[in-house]
Parts: sequence; structure tokens; C-alpha cells
Amino acid sequence: MSFRDGTRVTEAVRREAGAVAGAARAAGAGPGRERDLVVQSLKAAVAALLAWLVAGYWLGDPMALMAPWVALVLVQATVYGSLRQAAQQWSAICAGTLLASAAQAVTGDTLGALALSLPVLMLLANWPRFGDQGVYAATTAVFTVASGAVSASAVGHRVWQAALGAVIGVAVNALVLPPVHLRDVRENLVSLAREAGELLDAVAGGLREGEWDAATAAEWSRASARLERRREGLRSARGWSRESLRLTSGPLRALHRVPLDVPPESEDVRWGRVTDHVAALTRTLAVAADGDRTPAPPEAAALRTYARLLELLGGACRTEAERLRGAAAGRGESVEEPAELEELRCLLQDSLRDHATRGAAHTAVLGTLLLQAENLWTEILPAAREADRSR
Repeated sequence: MSFRDGTRVTEAVRREAGAVAGAARAAGAGPGRERDLVVQSLKAAVAALLAWLVAGYWLGDPMALMAPWVALVLVQATVYGSLRQAAQQWSAICAGTLLASAAQAVTGDTLGALALSLPVLMLLANWPRFGDQGVYAATTAVFTVASGAVSASAVGHRVWQAALGAVIGVAVNALVLPPVHLRDVRENLVSLAREAGELLDAVAGGLREGEWDAATAAEWSRASARLERRREGLRSARGWSRESLRLTSGPLRALHRVPLDVPPESEDVRWGRVTDHVAALTRTLAVAADGDRTPAPPEAAALRTYARLLELLGGACRTEAERLRGAAAGRGESVEEPAELEELRCLLQDSLRDHATRGAAHTAVLGTLLLQAENLWTEILPAAREADRSR
């Protein structure tokens, strides 16, 4: 290994160690995703230990391995998910046990039993009804044949232990701090609004100083792509939040364990549109910075005015992010529309008319930028949205 490779490995290890340390600090600091992961991991371990105690010590079952194995993997991200996967996994285990036992009885040989059962079970694993639990049919078949216990009694023990583990795993997940993912929705939504504001600030800074080129515009485009990935994270979190409340919303409300109010899905749609407008804005600037393309950047004075408009919109995004975060504590406030915005828009419209007298190349870019800024204005600022609806 060369010195450079060793440096890269060391740096990668250092980054990973830093990430682990940061996650540990976040878990200890207060409620959040990291603490939720710790709780779920400990619950899975407790479920497995409890299943082993019940099956191995209390019931004295010689095949107690199946119960903790099933319990361990069934402490899922949601209670509904645990129930669904319990049914899928138990069905897969039954299929694997029965088919492997039958194959062993027919062939009387371990290798022959595996050769007869595994191809069928791996094909069966792709059946959509099994979800992602189908592979347990094949692994159960391997355990069944390898153990040599293929009698009717052994099959019954294995199926019973799988059912016992499923019951314990689901019970632990449902009764001990059932997982709720509402917090993830708020955190992703807040991050989306904040990061949109940061990107608008970055664009405003580059336009104001006049120090932007194709490389800078490409960096803005990459930041816009990261914003899109954040939106995908919000979509995923919203799906998890819906599933986490299935079968659990009543008990959770009774226990007052977590605030069950989350921003409405209309906020997801709203900030998704903001993401689209920011992406269109950065694409326009990338085209304007490309010397091989016909559209050209507007004049410096117009860009400085536009930069100030983006600054105000970026500040409004950050204020909206704090409003969304504070709404959980009952302290969210609406964003006030700065009076300066209308003045800046009028100046830019005057600049657009002036550019129109000088040719289409400059006018096209400024007109597109102004359109995206007005779209952002309408989405970000509540007063602007109300005014549009009243027209």
C-alpha cells in the first residue's frame, strides 16, 4: 500500500470515527433519530433474550434457537411493519421447514435434500407476498437439513418456535416505546427549508460580487441536486410516519408520549415546488455562464438587484424553517413579507424592459430569473400566496 493510499484509509477511518462520535453525542443530547436507533437496537436485543428465556429455559424446547432468531429481526421500524413481516416470515419459515423435511425424506441424503429444495425455495423467495422475508424460507431449509432433525415432531417444534419468536418480537415492539417517525418529517421539512435558504444566499453572494463562472454555476447545480435528495428524504419520512401511526395512534395519544402533530402534507408539496423553482433558477444561471450558449448574463446592476431579492427570499426560507421547527412547541409565527420585495421587483421589471431594447440574449436570462424569483416569492411568503388567491 502506498503512502497516499494509507493516508486515504486513515482519513476515511477518521471520518467514520467522527460520524460515530457525533451520533453518540446526538443520542445522549436529546430526542432524535440517533436516540430512536439506540432504542430500537436495544429493544431487538431484549426481544431476542426474552424469546430465548421463554423457549429455552421456561419451556425447555430443544430447538429454542428459532424463537430468538425470529424475535430479533421482527423489531422493525414500525409496529405495523412488525406485524406484516411477522406473517411473511412465519409463512416463509413454514414453507422452508416443510419442503426441506420432505426433500430429506425423499432423498435420504443432505446434499440431495438441499439440491432438491433450495432452487424451489429461492424462486419462491421472489414471490411478492413474502416481501423481503422470502429468503428465510431457504435459510430455514439449510438449518433444517443440516441439523438432521426432519421428523414430524422436529417440524412442529421449529414452526412453533418461529411463531413464539414472532409473538414476542411484535409484542416488545408494540408495548415498549413503540416507534414513531413523526419527528423525522419535521426535521426533514425544516432542513429542506433551511438548505433552500442557504443555497439562495450562496447564489446571491456570487451574483453580488460578480465572481461567478461556469464552475460556480455547476456548484450551485450540485447544491440544488442535494436539495432534491433532501426532498426525497422528506417523502420517505412522510411514508414512515403514516405507517408508524397505523395501529398505534390511539395508545400513543393516551400516553402523551410524543407530540402527534406534524406539519400537513401541503407543506411537503409547497417546499417541493420551492425545490423545483430553485433548480430551474440554478439551471438558468448555468446556461448563462456557458460561453458556448447564446443566452448571456444580465448586466451587473441588474444582477446586484436580483442578488438582494434572493437574499430576502433566503432569509424568508430560514425564518420559515424556524417557524416549522417552533410549531411543535406552539411558538410558530408566520413570516412577514418585507416591503423591500415589491420595490426590488419593480426595479427588475424596469431592467427587463431596458434589456429588451438591447437584444434577446440578455432579456431571456433576466426574464427567466425574474420569473423563478416571483415563483419563489409566491411559495415562500404567506402574504404573497394569499394575495395571489384573492386575485
